[in-house]
Amino acid sequence: MDAVIFDLDGVLVDSERTWDEVRRAVVAEHGGTWLPEATRAQQGMSTPEWASYLVDTLGARLTADEIARVVVEEMAERYASGPPVIDGAAEAVRAVAASRPVAIASSSPPVLIRAFVTACDLTELVPVAVSSEEVGAGKPAPDVYLRAASLLGVDPETCAAVEDTTNGLRSALAAGMAVYAVPNPHFPPDPAVLAKATAVVTDIRDLPAALGL
Repeated sequence: MDAVIFDLDGVLVDSERTWDEVRRAVVAEHGGTWLPEATRAQQGMSTPEWASYLVDTLGARLTADEIARVVVEEMAERYASGPPVIDGAAEAVRAVAASRPVAIASSSPPVLIRAFVTACDLTELVPVAVSSEEVGAGKPAPDVYLRAASLLGVDPETCAAVEDTTNGLRSALAAGMAVYAVPNPHFPPDPAVLAKATAVVTDIRDLPAALGL
């Protein structure tokens, strides 16, 4: 394997529930209706995609640009005292980076990716961090993983991807990468998709060993 590309939300930062809470509150505040499938539908979407979903599907009475700004500002405020880094996540990235190039390929906006990298002092170890805002489509499309591999200068098929949700796993698989799953305990991935992973670990601290590093 030539490189390892990490998802952010749910893999390195315990933020999936925070995203859900913030979006629910904003939708309710602006006259929309949360649907039972809304949480899973949005996992992996880029900012423009989920913003449109909140307006067009859930009926929030704001423009997509307005609701994106409101949600991201609230998330940034919650990150102000430091992102909710998962125990052992920064150490796992450091352990992997000691022997392989690493990158982040996330659906979070760049400001939140930077917040994690800066808070954990990983700037020099993570030379590439791509938000799905910066590519054609969010997960489950492979775009964000393909861009990260391209910026690292490696073939996607020689990369390992680390993911936690159904759409994230599908994205990395579609990119042709070996997928190492760290299933999100709050939003467990589809078992049929999880079965396609190269390996499954329950704790991010076990990842370097699973990678054989």
